[in-house]
Formats: sequence, structure tokens, C-alpha cells
Amino acid sequence: MKKHSYFERTKTVSDSSFRRRMIFPFVIFVVLLAGGFFAWKWLNDQPQDHMILKPLRKTLEANEKVFKGTLGKNKESKTYTVADAVKNVKVNGLIGIQDTIDASKWRLQVIRGAGDTLKISLDELKQLPKKDIIFDFKCIEGWSQVTHWAGVSMRDFMEHYHLQGFEQMQYAGLQTPNKKYYVGIDMKSFLEPQTILCYEMNDAPLPMKQGYPLRLIIPVKYGIKHLKCIGTMFFSNSKPPDYWAEQGYDYYAGF
Repeated sequence: MKKHSYFERTKTVSDSSFRRRMIFPFVIFVVLLAGGFFAWKWLNDQPQDHMILKPLRKTLEANEKVFKGTLGKNKESKTYTVADAVKNVKVNGLIGIQDTIDASKWRLQVIRGAGDTLKISLDELKQLPKKDIIFDFKCIEGWSQVTHWAGVSMRDFMEHYHLQGFEQMQYAGLQTPNKKYYVGIDMKSFLEPQTILCYEMNDAPLPMKQGYPLRLIIPVKYGIKHLKCIGTMFFSNSKPPDYWAEQGYDYYAGF
């Protein structure tokens, strides 16, 4: 009878031990793979909430709560000098922009209630104190630019037109005159000190593609919230319609 050498016996034991050690990781791998497959299948079977699966929308809403908690009473974006501002400002979208707007006929319509709409001309807005803001404008497309804007502080606007009562509501909504673009903004961000109703860019009237005659500049938000060519403003305790949130993007869109 042939005897196995010490090396052969050791190799046999080692191979057997190796196979036993590999069984457990393999079983774990199979379980995780199966779990991932069934989780993916479950997720894709869930109903949608404005073009995004409900569990993913819930995740975005959880993120929103976290970001809201980090937004202090006086959080402000970093500001720059006029020399830092670019001269050629990018356009971050043209949805809702009209080819021409007659500023003499245009009015900012602030809905205070059913049958109660305040209508404000551009000249009337320009009578209020002017505020400049130079900050790093961030777009969800991945680019940013230091840009120079000027207009009326949102806080001054709300106070001048006796709208302070609406500051206790949770949201503000904005729409273009043709209602093709619209945003909803949490009130805390809406009333940040740097938020302005903007009518100038680089010390000149807004170009048509940048939202003439009036747009929103809100430095604590990404560009999708900076609605161009404001037609209507209103206030609500429920989330107003928001164009990009309906396409599956984050409703909060802040940082």
C-alpha cells in the first residue's frame, strides 16, 4: 500500500480547509446577489411620484430635512468683488422665457388671496433701496460662475408691500407670465438676506435671456430655482408646483 508523503497529506488537508473556508463567503455572495436582485425588482415595481419612484422621492425629502436643519438664521453665500464677476454670463435654461416683454405693461402680480392681487410695475420696484449681490452662481449642469446682480432685497420688498403676514407660511411660489416655468421655495430660503428680486446684471438691465424685466436671485439655491421673468408670486403652506421636481429632481435644490 502506497504511503502518502508528508507534503501530499499537508496539501490534501490544506485544499480541504480552503474549500471549507470558501463556502461561507460564497453563500454570503449568493445571498447578497439574490437580495440585490429582489430589492431592485421591488424598487422598480413601486409607484412614481412626479417621474421618480416613491422610495427615491422619500430619500430626497429626507435629504431636504437635513439641509434645512443646516440652514441657519443668517446663512449667507460667500461674496466677491465686482472685479471677480464674469462679463459673459451663461444662460442656465430658457424654459418659460418669451422673445419680447414690454416692461411698461409688465406687472409683478402678488396673489394675497382670492380676488386680491397686488400688481407692481418695474418702476415702482426701482423706487425701493437697491441691493447688489456678487456670488458664485451654481448650476446643476456642473458649472459655476461668479456673477454680479442687483435689485430689491426680498425682505425689503415684503416689508414695503406689507406682506410680512405671509412670512409665517412655509412656501413661496413663482411663475413666469406664460406659466411654462414655475418653482416652489421654502420660506426660510426665500427670506435669506441675499435673496433679491433682480432687475440688473453687471450694472445694466437684465438681458431678455437672463429674465428681463425681473428675475429671482437666491444664492442658497442652485440655478433651477432662480426663476427668470417673474410673472406671479404667491404663498402657501403646501409645496407649490415646481417644474424640475416634477421631472424627478430634488425639490429643495439648495446647499
